[in-house]
Amino acid sequence: HISSWILIIVVLILMIASAGNLAADGPGASRSFVSGNFFFILDNARCGFVKSIDGGGISAEVINEPAGSSDFVKKHISQPKYEAFTAEIGFSMSKEIYNWISESWAMNYKRHNGAIVAMDYTMKSKSEDQFFNALITETTIPTCDGSSKEPSYIKIQFTPELTRSAAPEVVDTGNYSKIEQKMWLPSNFRLVIDGLSCNKVNKIDSFTVKQTAVTDDIGDARDYAKEPGKLEFPNLKITLAEVDAQSWYDWHKDFVVNGNNDESKEKDGYLAFFLPNMQKELARIIFHNLGIFKISRDKSEANSDQIKRVTAELYCEKMEFKYAGNVI
Repeated sequence: HISSWILIIVVLILMIASAGNLAADGPGASRSFVSGNFFFILDNARCGFVKSIDGGGISAEVINEPAGSSDFVKKHISQPKYEAFTAEIGFSMSKEIYNWISESWAMNYKRHNGAIVAMDYTMKSKSEDQFFNALITETTIPTCDGSSKEPSYIKIQFTPELTRSAAPEVVDTGNYSKIEQKMWLPSNFRLVIDGLSCNKVNKIDSFTVKQTAVTDDIGDARDYAKEPGKLEFPNLKITLAEVDAQSWYDWHKDFVVNGNNDESKEKDGYLAFFLPNMQKELARIIFHNLGIFKISRDKSEANSDQIKRVTAELYCEKMEFKYAGNVI
């Protein structure tokens, strides 16, 4: 009987000790967590939540040394390389991030520091990736499609000189977790080009503005600097109903066939994004020096019920990005 009581006491002591350890660590302290919220901070400004985030890793090249007296190939690594981040953003973030895009397109290059904070469903910070001296290297405008009903997002790629993983700090998300998101559907757009009828434009293909970031290789530097290189504005691919395409055909004939394609024959225009009610403008892309170089009829099937459309392709020398608050 005494040995039974001793065994019971030992079991109770172990149970109490285990409960104490659980309380000290906190319930679920070592559990995995679902991180579905990513908060963007730019130069200490709280910019809001992004749709998705990717990249930001740190790697190094493996260098082989085949020469030497060893029977096997010696290896070591080079300087660290910092991957670019790619983020999808909507129109519900603070103006700082849209101004960064505008500055980049205007070749007013400014390097920015910031962080991406991953949060769980309770908005508790779980991890933080910091970046330093970053430049925007790509901005992708999604396809504008009159038949689409799914929301779309602008994709930006920014390349930092340096990244660090830091202990997450408590982030005050303010009203960003409560505000009504400014949903943008790809069908909520308006295209205007000088002298052209754009009433029947139903699609504008996705396009990307690219800015190279050139590495400044310095022999005694472990982390290399990034300098802005060339800025490249893409061509536009626009689809519209053929019934409204006569002005486009006339411009193509004069510009391409007849050869009247000097700068005075180029056109300006803009692409505006709206809320679903088409009353509130969210942002605008202004086009400068547009020139048409191709127009063609889309493929049609006999005895099919479809609207006859044509596709025009235009070059563009310069674009400006204007957030709603800055639209004239």
